[in-house]
Amino acid sequence: MKKFILKVAALSIAFVIAIVTACNKSYFEVDPIGQLANNQVTTQKGAEQILIGAYAALNSGNWNGSFTNWIYGSACGGDANKGSNAGDQSQMNEIIRFEGQPVNFDFNLKWVAIYNGVARANQAIIVTNNLKPDQIPDADRRRIIAEARFLRGFYHFEGKKVFNMVPYIDENVSYSAGNFRVPNDRDIWPNIEADLKFAYDNLPEVQRQPGRANKWAAAAFLGKALLFQRKFAEAKRYFDECIERGRTAKGERYGLMEEFSQNFNADFDNNKESIFAFQASVNDGTGAANANPDQVLNFPHNNGWSGPMPAGCCGFHQPSFDLANSFRTTPQGLPLLDGSYNLPQNELKHDMGIPSDRPFTPDEGPLDPRIDWTIGRRGIPYLDWGPHPGNAWIRDVNNGGPFSPKKNVFYRAQQGRLTDNSSWTPGYTALNYHFMRYADLLLMAAECEVELGNLERARQLVNQVRRRAANPAGFVRFPDGRPAANYRISEYTTPWTNQEFARNAVRFERRLELAMEGHRFFDLVRWGIADQVLNAYLQYESTKLAFFRGARFTKGKNEYFPIPQVQIDITGNGPDGRPILRQNPGY
Repeated sequence: MKKFILKVAALSIAFVIAIVTACNKSYFEVDPIGQLANNQVTTQKGAEQILIGAYAALNSGNWNGSFTNWIYGSACGGDANKGSNAGDQSQMNEIIRFEGQPVNFDFNLKWVAIYNGVARANQAIIVTNNLKPDQIPDADRRRIIAEARFLRGFYHFEGKKVFNMVPYIDENVSYSAGNFRVPNDRDIWPNIEADLKFAYDNLPEVQRQPGRANKWAAAAFLGKALLFQRKFAEAKRYFDECIERGRTAKGERYGLMEEFSQNFNADFDNNKESIFAFQASVNDGTGAANANPDQVLNFPHNNGWSGPMPAGCCGFHQPSFDLANSFRTTPQGLPLLDGSYNLPQNELKHDMGIPSDRPFTPDEGPLDPRIDWTIGRRGIPYLDWGPHPGNAWIRDVNNGGPFSPKKNVFYRAQQGRLTDNSSWTPGYTALNYHFMRYADLLLMAAECEVELGNLERARQLVNQVRRRAANPAGFVRFPDGRPAANYRISEYTTPWTNQEFARNAVRFERRLELAMEGHRFFDLVRWGIADQVLNAYLQYESTKLAFFRGARFTKGKNEYFPIPQVQIDITGNGPDGRPILRQNPGY
């Protein structure tokens, strides 16, 4: 059930307004209108509802500030192009070309989404702490505060990944005193760790409702925060604990679903692979407000197609040529770790330039079967919508290429039941978005094992993921039961004795398994190879699409995005006359 997230109230505090609008001290002396002041919350039920508002902020309400990170993680990481056409959402073009400026308002929308979440989490902490002992049991007080601190750590972690030097805002910031102007002059990793550690120490192992963070979600994200800092031994401890003892909201052990595609099917939401996910809901009277809006643009686009198709708009988030090629395997079923997948002899055959009414035969070479649950391509069944027809589903093939996204798409059999019928498009779906799933955790654990020299343990963890992908029951098939392509995938059967090989194998597996899920850019940055990988990607992609010509990733600058200029202006200057929020290097 997803009912707890449906009780969303417009619960924000003056801090949120401070983040997005200029103001003075007298402004803060006005009682809030249309929302509860902190001192008006006098029951546990009220505190629980404030907490639900903090969870609700996981739904940013727009694609620009999305926590799915399809722009910042997938498109900027080389998994996808913006897609669509050049003019629609044109402000994204400069972001994906690494030419984004501080005045690009998409950056501000991302910032606001992050600190809206922080503000709501802080409010939950404040109102819960204000309750008297006879108003709330101690155990519930600890749980609510622990959930709120998990969320506060999660939101700040997001800010850290995207902008790096961001202010840490806790419940002690006094807005009425005018000191909400917190500088970004220190690393906030210790604060993120402290929030997630408090959550780990105080959250129950099993929660009463899906979607609420439990002890294991806190452990997983604490491990991830440590991994981002290259604290491999400490991160491994938390990952191992999740693997050995972790439980879902239903009390079952975490594990891989039997079929890869079940993670991207709303009928399987909150499954045993889901560690922490945004809870989406439709047809609930909210006008799609509780649906999954961040991906609403990311469906095939109707380019003159007369048959059934999912949503029909708007052609964004198109998988890249580089990503499609990366699913090429050797005849034995192993990936091309040497990078040769982009060589002419290994490139995936595609239908760019071939109209939908002209014959086309799909690629017949060996491919990892996950390709056809990740990428929509000509002639291959597209869920239960029939074969992908190619150009008739592509808005502008010369701008975005010939492929369609697939992981976020609903099935034809789900239309009206798991899609919202009250808005302009059925692209508002009930499909949860995984902020972390078990396969992600296994591969992060494998990464720790490689860096600690435990290469055989790393191989075992990677092979778990590959074994699931190799399950023939999970292959895309034609209606007559034949596999839709020449699927070849095998486990690594030879012991890993070379650390560099093992490192590359784990990293490549993350790309294949988590493609289009918003992780790639942040992985490349933390590995310290973003400039090498992304400049090679931009150069290759520019041979296919004019959009990428001249684009370049600048080392020492483009690892992080610029602090939004409007936030620097709103926060103002310090006593030294310099801006309190300092801009990132190179902008």
